[in-house]
Amino acid sequence: MYGMLLESVQHFVQLEYGEFVWRQALLTTGCKNTVFNTHQLYPDSLIPDLAAALSAITGKPIDEFMIFFGRCFVRFFSNFGYDELIKATGRYFCDFLHSVDNIHLQMRFTYRKMKSPSMQLTEVDERGAVLVYRSTRSGFSKYLRGQLLEIAKQLYGMDVSIKVLESQNDNPGGTSGPISIQGGLKTVIVKYRLDFDNRDYMERRVHIKAHPSQLQLPTVDSMVLLNLFPFALILNEEMKITAVGEKLIESWMLNNANRSPIELIGAKVTEHFKLRRPSGITFTWENIKNLQTVLFEIQLLKGSSAKGSKEPPKAIELPSQESSSQVVAKNPVDDASKQLTSMPRRGSQGLRSILLKGEMRYIKDINSLVFLCSPLIQNLEELREMGLYLNDLNPHGLSREMVFQGFQHYSRLDLMCERAEQRTEELETSLVLADSWKRQGDELLYSMIPRSIAERLREGQNPHDTCQTFEEVTVLFAEVQETITGDDSIKYAMTTVNTLNAAFSAFDELIQSPMAYKVETVGKVYMAVSGAPDINPFHAQHMADLALEMLKSIRELNLPGVGVKIGFHSGSIVAGIVGLKVPRYCLFGDTVNTASRMESSGETDRIQVSGYTAEKLKKLHYALTYRGKVAVKGKGEMETFWLEGTPESKQ
Repeated sequence: MYGMLLESVQHFVQLEYGEFVWRQALLTTGCKNTVFNTHQLYPDSLIPDLAAALSAITGKPIDEFMIFFGRCFVRFFSNFGYDELIKATGRYFCDFLHSVDNIHLQMRFTYRKMKSPSMQLTEVDERGAVLVYRSTRSGFSKYLRGQLLEIAKQLYGMDVSIKVLESQNDNPGGTSGPISIQGGLKTVIVKYRLDFDNRDYMERRVHIKAHPSQLQLPTVDSMVLLNLFPFALILNEEMKITAVGEKLIESWMLNNANRSPIELIGAKVTEHFKLRRPSGITFTWENIKNLQTVLFEIQLLKGSSAKGSKEPPKAIELPSQESSSQVVAKNPVDDASKQLTSMPRRGSQGLRSILLKGEMRYIKDINSLVFLCSPLIQNLEELREMGLYLNDLNPHGLSREMVFQGFQHYSRLDLMCERAEQRTEELETSLVLADSWKRQGDELLYSMIPRSIAERLREGQNPHDTCQTFEEVTVLFAEVQETITGDDSIKYAMTTVNTLNAAFSAFDELIQSPMAYKVETVGKVYMAVSGAPDINPFHAQHMADLALEMLKSIRELNLPGVGVKIGFHSGSIVAGIVGLKVPRYCLFGDTVNTASRMESSGETDRIQVSGYTAEKLKKLHYALTYRGKVAVKGKGEMETFWLEGTPESKQ
């Protein structure tokens, strides 16, 4: 899908739910993008994934968010002027529903890789209509419902109620239809009943009566239509071809060498032509008759194997009727084939298959469908590849002008497209770099400030408001001890740096948020806390586990003459952000001083804890040994213990 859909979701989620909820949704889905490019392609799964994430965050149903996303898209594309395009399709909501496939068809010129669904009205009455939706994506039927509700409300000023009559292969939360046994994707088909006030449309468009002057028109020969539309087809109720335009006969002969054009008459239309658009429907009388305002694309099959008769069929005589303008259907092949069979036939090798575009019109007088069409050709190169010439195209309309315009602007458009694609690639590269820089910046920020505090500062909270009091935490200090000395001060300093880097890196790997948070390192001392900035009722237990792992990691490093003194204590603290240039998360209080004394008065490769903390650990069955009383500055003598092991080590 194109980024425009995701832009609409991002804009309105941020507007209605806030930046924090949107960031949480992106984090939940694992989406790395913070900005979406309008013309860039993204995975189809992002829309339902974001709906599921927002549902988990807010507690609202996923379907409600999919409908909300559909409404968001309609509100958003009004900024691009697409609302004017929709309103220009007709003055009634039904006019838009009839034309939605044509709008998607035209949008392919702007969004060339767009995979649009197909939608057709099958029933229309004064109380509403029945809409059939077909798509290769599943899970987007609720998204469409939101679009229809918003278009009706915003552009046509009416309330619409929508209910599902039938549904096939529409898996909630999916992005592609299920796989069929024969291979490929099954088509998602959903039939909706749309209830709204449709009386004006029915009165002015459906139940309109013919003007008296039209009832006096004389009979018109079918050849008039076929002369005006030399690529036209006339089909009867059995979907058999009863008449063909002269230029279409010639094109068929170019693609079917050594065969007679009379094989077309009386043959099933599907034997010689393939319905390309609207997609997902079968080429039947009822389906085509109900879609008279939809643009059809029908492809002439190359080397088709029609089972028509070898003898020229008789002219089809239909009874005349005393109604409005009458059309007498005759077989144009009787005359045209006499001329065309004597023409030198060009080989079909290398010819491009012709694609015909137009409308299917039902003519009541002869009970037939007439495909009023012209070849879909963009430039002179395609014209040559199809074996056609300019004078073969319809004498009316804009077919010839479009070919000329395509020729004149082809190189310019190609250049513009190349520049646009190059610019898009540059923007994509810039976005990737920006995301990479942002991640690096976030990692650097989180190394100085806890993530929860940083998120609050991003939302505009004053740094002074981050100061908090914590009733009880456990603070740990660990000092790396070295017994090796030397006369070369520079060499000794380098050895110290390498030793500290190895030790502190090993400690960093043991820190797991929110169980523990690394506060800072000062010289050879490593400081950590459990219970802040994220409140943790098991702070003493987690800090004891961390201290034991630290001691184990130093031993595993097997650095000659290197050990570690560790001490920790529990109590209340005050914590907050200090500084502007290089802000740090700092801890204050008597608990910090006491924990520092537990480390400084300890012994190498041992863990000393205060009596207060030891009582907590005893209840958890940690292995502790009474050391005795230790003089602590400002506190006098305190009972301390050695932490020997985990509860499992005692068993």
